[in-house]
Amino acid sequence: MALERVADGVWLLRGDIRGAMNVYFIEEEGGVVQFDAGTKSMRKMAAATARELGGLTRVILGHAHADHRGTAPYMDAPVFCHPDEIADAESDQAISPYFDLSLLEVAPVRWLYPTLLKRWDGGPVKIAGTVSEGDEVAGFKVIHFPGHAPGLIGLWRESDRVALVSDVVYLVDSARLKPLPHGEASVPHPAFACNHQEAKRSLRRLAELEPKVVGAGHERPMRGEALCPVLEAAAEKY
Repeated sequence: MALERVADGVWLLRGDIRGAMNVYFIEEEGGVVQFDAGTKSMRKMAAATARELGGLTRVILGHAHADHRGTAPYMDAPVFCHPDEIADAESDQAISPYFDLSLLEVAPVRWLYPTLLKRWDGGPVKIAGTVSEGDEVAGFKVIHFPGHAPGLIGLWRESDRVALVSDVVYLVDSARLKPLPHGEASVPHPAFACNHQEAKRSLRRLAELEPKVVGAGHERPMRGEALCPVLEAAAEKY
């Protein structure tokens, strides 16, 4: 696992397989907010990191898929999510009901995913409250980006154009379990989407923000003045 500074007051903890799972910490008065919860195997390091950064005030789920809720039950802090994500967050199922793994092109990967999802999952999460479009979290605005998950949210800070977006955009080839080439991105694979066309619209909405930093749910953040064309092209990958 490795901790790196993403932007002013924003830290990224990477862990699990090849360090591809991401948990973000955002400084606020009284400690830090955790955005996204990674996988169960990251729970001890996430808790230790939160303590080192001043203590955890709350956990905000980007969405409730198994690889994004894994540490949440272990963080000893209230957990929040979008209202449309409560049912999935509090479910005891590691595989979301709308997943269609038969859409994955590579058979061994298709067979492996049920095992991986159960390994990554930390189990059901008790939701203490909700956050919705327009709410503020530690100086960031909540934006609803549905499609990959019904209640997927991102956090947007206009002042320095930083977007923390969970799985609005993929920097991994999830059908082959490997990183995408540097500088490439894609819309999340339809096998994991509740509404793939809506996921594309959400990715285009992210592009319209013209971010300079995009912290996704997997792999290292995207940075630069020309991310908009990359994000727009990513919306057409599937």
